[in-house]
Amino acid sequence: MRTALLAPGLMLAVPATRAADTDGVPFWVSLRNGETNMRVGPGRDYRINWTYKRPGLPMKVLRSMEGWVLVEDPDGARGWMLTQFVTHKAHTALVHGAVAEIRENRDGSGRVMWRAQPGAIARLLGECSSGWCKVDIDGRQGFMAATSLWGAGAP
Repeated sequence: MRTALLAPGLMLAVPATRAADTDGVPFWVSLRNGETNMRVGPGRDYRINWTYKRPGLPMKVLRSMEGWVLVEDPDGARGWMLTQFVTHKAHTALVHGAVAEIRENRDGSGRVMWRAQPGAIARLLGECSSGWCKVDIDGRQGFMAATSLWGAGAP
């Protein structure tokens, strides 16, 4: 068994989960726990493919079946997780690509307030509009380009 330790970044706690359903897939969720298993099939008898140790890590749900969701991680790995280990309530995104600027204004103008390293997990505060998302990373808020975030916008 391999353990998935994605690029270090800021980690956020997430609240309780809501059961996923098949309506509206694909959709975004975030990992609830500090340790979550991804399996090769939808059942506890299936082999563990990955163990994630990043609460708040965004996942794309591709399918839902009897308390299990087929998810895809930011690196493209796919597998099954129990719905109790993911949440819709804390919408997060992963900073990807290069160092991303967190700006002062909703349209990306204004001063650069902070910079976020690739791998940092950002909590999305509302919907992204005009290519910019309001984010919170460890209590620091501002606006990031949606193109710098995996997990923002339509899945």
